[in-house]
Amino acid sequence: MTHDTRPGSPIEHGFPHLPVVRASITALFRRLSADGIRAYATSLSPADAAFDASDDLHLGAQRVASAVVRALRLPDARMVVGFREIQDAATVELAAGPEYFVEVNDRFRTHRRDLAAALSHEAAHVLLHRLGLRFPDTAENEILTDTAAAYLGAGWLLLDAYREDALTHQRFGYLTPEEFGFVLAKRAALFGEDPSAWFTSPQAYEAYVRGRALAERDRRRAPLAAAGPVARLRYAKDRRAGATSARGAAYRFEPEEDGAPRVTFPCPVCEQRVRVPVRGRLRARCGLCRTVLDCET
Repeated sequence: MTHDTRPGSPIEHGFPHLPVVRASITALFRRLSADGIRAYATSLSPADAAFDASDDLHLGAQRVASAVVRALRLPDARMVVGFREIQDAATVELAAGPEYFVEVNDRFRTHRRDLAAALSHEAAHVLLHRLGLRFPDTAENEILTDTAAAYLGAGWLLLDAYREDALTHQRFGYLTPEEFGFVLAKRAALFGEDPSAWFTSPQAYEAYVRGRALAERDRRRAPLAAAGPVARLRYAKDRRAGATSARGAAYRFEPEEDGAPRVTFPCPVCEQRVRVPVRGRLRARCGLCRTVLDCET
C-alpha cells in the first residue's frame, strides 16, 4: 500500500525512522547478498517512468508498470494496473503470481507524472513478498518496502513525488523526504550514481541534499580513518577511559577473553556491525557487503 499525504496535510520531516531504515538496508544485503545487491546497479530511467497525457491510459500504465518490474528484476512478474477511487495512492494484492493486481487512485487518470512513484512501492512489495523478507511490525514493514524501492533503483520516484509549497503538500511512501534522500545517497555512494539530475521537484532535491549530508557523515564516523579530528579525539578519550560505549556514538568497545579490546561499529555501506581489534591503523573487510574499510582504532 502506497501511503499518500493529502493536500494540506502536514508533512513529516527529519529522520524519525532512521533505525528501521538502517536495519532495512542490512536486511536487504543479508537476503540478496552483496552480489545480489550489485545486480541492481542500473536505476529506473526518467524516460521509462514518463507517462503523459498523450499516452493511452491503460497501455501507458502497463508500460510504466513493466518498466518498474524490470528495474526491480522481476521479469517473470506482471502487474495489472486498474484505476479506482481508493484512499491511498495504490495498493497491491499479493499472491503467488505471476500476475499481481494493482489498484491505483483514480486521480492518476489525469495526474500521471507520479504514477511510476506509486507503482515502485507496490512492485517493491511484490519483490519482498517473493523473497520472503518482511518485518513483523506493519509500519516497519512499510518502511522496509520504501527502503527497498529506493535502494534497489526505483524509489527515487517516491522522493521526486514530494512537493511542498503554498499550494501543494504531497508525499508518497512512509519515509520522510530526508530519509528517502539518505537511502538514495547510500545507493549513490555504492554505485557511483548521481540521481540529483533526475529530480523535477526542487523540494525533492533539497531533501536529497539533507539526506546525503547524513550519509556522508556515516563515512566519517570513528573509528573509520576518514573521521574528523573531533570524532577521533572523542573516540580516543572513550578508548582510554575504558568505556563500553559512549552516548550518541555508533561504536562499542568489547573486551576479549585474553583482555585485548575490540571495537564494533556499523559498516557505512550495509550497516552490519564490523568487529576489529583496537591496535591502531588497519584495514577491515565487512563480512556482509565485502567493503574494505580503512580504520584508525
